[in-house]
Amino acid sequence: MAEELRKNFIQEIVENDIAESDGKINIVTRFPPEPNGYLHIGHAKAICVDFGIAKKYGGKCNLRMDDTNPAKEDNFFVEAITRDVRWLGFEPDELCFAADYFEEMYAQAVVLIKKGLAFVCDMTADEIKESRGTLTEPGKESPYRNRTVEENLDLFAKMRAGEFADGAKVLRAKIDMASPNINMRDPIIYRILRMEHYRTGNDWCIYPMYDYAHPIEDMIENVTHSICTLEFEDHRPLYDWVVANVDIDAKPRQIEFARLNMTRTIMSKRYLKKLVDEQSVSGWDDPRMPTIAGLRRRGYTPEAIRDFCDRIGVAKSNSVVEAALLEHCVREDLAAKTQRKMAVMDPIKLIIDNYPEGQSELLKTENGSDEEAGSRQISFSRELYIQSEDFMIDPPKKFFRLFVGGEVRLKSAYIVKCTGYDVDEAGNVVAVHCEYDPETKSGGSGADRKVKGTLHWVDANNCVEAEFRLYDYLLDEREGEGLDFAERVNPTSLIVKKGYLEKSLEDACVGDSYQFIRVGYFRKDEDSASIPVFNRIVGLRDTWAKVNK
Repeated sequence: MAEELRKNFIQEIVENDIAESDGKINIVTRFPPEPNGYLHIGHAKAICVDFGIAKKYGGKCNLRMDDTNPAKEDNFFVEAITRDVRWLGFEPDELCFAADYFEEMYAQAVVLIKKGLAFVCDMTADEIKESRGTLTEPGKESPYRNRTVEENLDLFAKMRAGEFADGAKVLRAKIDMASPNINMRDPIIYRILRMEHYRTGNDWCIYPMYDYAHPIEDMIENVTHSICTLEFEDHRPLYDWVVANVDIDAKPRQIEFARLNMTRTIMSKRYLKKLVDEQSVSGWDDPRMPTIAGLRRRGYTPEAIRDFCDRIGVAKSNSVVEAALLEHCVREDLAAKTQRKMAVMDPIKLIIDNYPEGQSELLKTENGSDEEAGSRQISFSRELYIQSEDFMIDPPKKFFRLFVGGEVRLKSAYIVKCTGYDVDEAGNVVAVHCEYDPETKSGGSGADRKVKGTLHWVDANNCVEAEFRLYDYLLDEREGEGLDFAERVNPTSLIVKKGYLEKSLEDACVGDSYQFIRVGYFRKDEDSASIPVFNRIVGLRDTWAKVNK
């Protein structure tokens, strides 16, 4: 699988910068999530880009917690983010925190005030919003815009000292209220907010805004290429303005690329948090969630996710990627790593009437499709479990499973012929009766007799009871901007089934993954207590591969 980013426009920019510096530039990137939630698959793409660029050009990449908003951030999320980044296979050169730079940010705001480039404004949030203007009309200058440097320094110091109420004053950059870019119309760079910060406690009652803080964070860390997604493209002039006007020597450049949008997948951290808060899912690591923690618990591998991010590439314009491509990458990776086992969901008994009662035998079966996978022995007896869907009373044409008079091969065992079935009082089939041909044992001299169907099974007298959780997308297949996520919640995103596993899975560990023959890829879940619980990672059918041959 590809482990490095393919050639893209960001690499071209970096290579040009290296050439212009005669190779003297030391490449530094950063991945800067806000610790107010878990990372999702969209962040995985950004992680691969940020760390991939640094690795390719012998540089370094920092993991930085962009923690300038105490209202939403928590150390719990810091730990989750750090764990996810490392699980994906990336080790940060440094773990940094924006909050550690608060003193420097304040000092640089003082520098802007002294240069006449920032002022304290008493307008309310609504008044500032109304005065910004529109895309076709310029904004109106604040009546406080021409305060003296001395007055602004005094007021800003008093803001820090806590002498004003929340929202009473803000510090604004003095740029251009007639700028065609609304972000440049005297943006707010500091606000008063009396709220305890998870890292700095109550040391501060003023906090910097993202557009001001982010370039300073990059400059302090000597970031050379600040790579972000396209929604920040309109903010780049403000980023460059801060870089040009504060008194820090480093001069990073911002580069934007297209964020990951994927069918049937929620990429809004706000909505994912809503699902968690309203207990629509079991938590941030619910296997239906597109969070990295959810994908990990479901059984997705870091290698598959990195492969997926490499395949979709890095583009300048937004597009939508089929979720089936991610599943394809997971199947490819698991196919090479997992052993094949037998598990039965929605079981009914299969009774072999002519097999001696009380007798059992061990049969050899393969762990995989190649010799390196090895083999194991499984027990076989008169009573087995098969999946209920593998028997029909009145089958359609080309039904190559069991029905009265029909023959199938039992995987790694014998050919059996159905002779009848039992039903309960409600008319439900509870047992299927068959007779086996002892001359057709797999691997034996009579194994060449062909039948069209092969069924998997487990020995009813030597198996393990289990729970199977069949996960699907949280959203249904409908797409469109007019649809709210709440309207698209998939009511069958989780189906729980009972069944049985072959005895060899009795000692499976939490986190172990297997291919269950004819069923799909499964991972043993942390909820395994009284009985083993297995999450379906992906099914066996690969729709993306078929369409994209």
